[in-house]
Amino acid sequence: MKKILSVLLAVIFMLSAFAVMPSAKSDYVIKSPYEDVIWSGDGAWGAYKGNLHTHSTISDADMDYNEMIINHYNQGYDFLAMTDHAITGRDWNQKQHHIPLYLYQYIIGNKTTILTDEEFEGITTGTYPVNGEARGYGMTCVSGGNELNGLTLTKCHVNGMFLPDNVGTNHLGFENDHEGAVKLTDKANGISFINHPGDWLQSNRDISVVSDPDNVKYFSDIILKYDSCLGMEVFNERNGVTPYDRILWDNVLMETLPYGKNVIAFSNNDAHVYRHIDSSYSVFMMEENNVENIKKTMENGAFFCVTRIIRANDKFGPAENLDAVNSDLPIPAFTQLTVDGHKVTIKAKDCYNIQWVANGNVIASQDIKSSSDETTYVLDLDKIDGAEDFLYIRCQLLGEGGLTLSQALVIDDGTEPLQYQPDTSFKAKLGNFWHKFTSLRIFVLVKLIIDKIFH
Repeated sequence: MKKILSVLLAVIFMLSAFAVMPSAKSDYVIKSPYEDVIWSGDGAWGAYKGNLHTHSTISDADMDYNEMIINHYNQGYDFLAMTDHAITGRDWNQKQHHIPLYLYQYIIGNKTTILTDEEFEGITTGTYPVNGEARGYGMTCVSGGNELNGLTLTKCHVNGMFLPDNVGTNHLGFENDHEGAVKLTDKANGISFINHPGDWLQSNRDISVVSDPDNVKYFSDIILKYDSCLGMEVFNERNGVTPYDRILWDNVLMETLPYGKNVIAFSNNDAHVYRHIDSSYSVFMMEENNVENIKKTMENGAFFCVTRIIRANDKFGPAENLDAVNSDLPIPAFTQLTVDGHKVTIKAKDCYNIQWVANGNVIASQDIKSSSDETTYVLDLDKIDGAEDFLYIRCQLLGEGGLTLSQALVIDDGTEPLQYQPDTSFKAKLGNFWHKFTSLRIFVLVKLIIDKIFH
C-alpha cells in the first residue's frame, strides 16, 4: 500500500511540476511600429528626411547658426531641430538664448546669425532657392530641442525635445548623470532620447562594454523608469566613437521588452561642421510633414535610421569601410514593411544585402544581385527555428550609399509584462551622490580657470 501511495504521489508531483514549468510561446503576434503606414496608392504617406540633433556657433560648433540651417535645407532635409548644448532652441528667426559657457565663440571671432523673417518663410515653405531655383517643399522647424548636460566632460548627453522656452537653458548637468536630464525633460512634459551612448562608454576602444550587464542595466533602468525617454541613438555623425551602438541597442531591447517597453532607435548627424550634415539621419513615415506628426512619429517609431558611414567590425559582419557622405550614391530604402500573421514582408531598393536580426543575432540574410531594382523579401517566422522565443525582430539594409535600419518589431505572446521597480537601495543613492559631487568639483575647477584667464 505504501508503495502504491508513493507512486501516486510521485505522479502528482510530476504533473504539478509540468504545470508550472515555463513553456515556449504557443502563439504570438508581431507588433509593428509601421502598422498604420500607407505605403502606396491614394493617400500614401511620405518618407521625410530629418535630423533631431544639430549644433551651431551658439554652442560649440564651427558653423554659424543660419548657415547650418540653410545647408540642411540645401541637402534635402524635410525637418530639422537645432539642439545646441544646454540651450533650448526657438524658431530659427527668433533671437536665440546664449549662455556664458560659450562666450569664447565671440572671443575667437565666430558669429551667431539667426535667419531673417524672409529666409525663415522661404525655407519653411520651400520658396527659398537652391542653385537659383525654389526647392518646392519646405523644411519644418522643430523648436524646443536641447542637448542637455552642457558641461559634462563624460559626454552623458541627452536630447530633450519639445521643451518649454524657459526650461533647459544653462542646464550644465552632472557627470555620468543621464537620468537628471531625462528627469528634467519628463517634468516639463517633453520627450527625450539618449545621445551617442557609445561615446560615454568609450566602446570604440572595447566592444565588450556594450554587452556588459551593468552598462546595459544602466540605460535600461532610465528608459524603463521614464516613459518620456523613448530610446537612444544607434547612429551618430560618422560613427567614429559609436560604432557598436547597434549591439548596445539590441542588448537594451532584451532587457526592457519583458517589461513591455520598446526602445526606439534614433539616428542623427550631430553636425558641428559641414561634412557632418549628410552623415546620419532619419527617414520618418508621415501623412504630412508638420511638428505634430514629427512628435507622434518619434513616439510610435514609424521611421528608419540611416547612416552613410559604416566603420564597425562587429557581430553583423566585417567592416565595409564605407564612406558615402555628401555623395550622390542612393541610400538603401524601405518602400514597404508590412506584417501578416507570422510573416513580415519588406520591399527595398538600392541595397545589396538584407539582414534580419532577432535577440541580437542575425537569423536570416539575402544578397541582392541588382541593388537598383526593388526587391521583395518575405520573412516567415514559422520557418525559423526558435522563433517562438524571440523578443523582437528588426531588419537592416546594406547598400553602396550606406546602412538603413528598421525599428524593432515586438513579438507579443500575450504574457503580462513584468512590473519595473526602480533601484532605491543605499548603493544606488550613494552612486548618484558621487556623480554629483564629482561634477561639482569639475565645475569649480573650470570656473577657477575661467576666472584666472579673464580677470
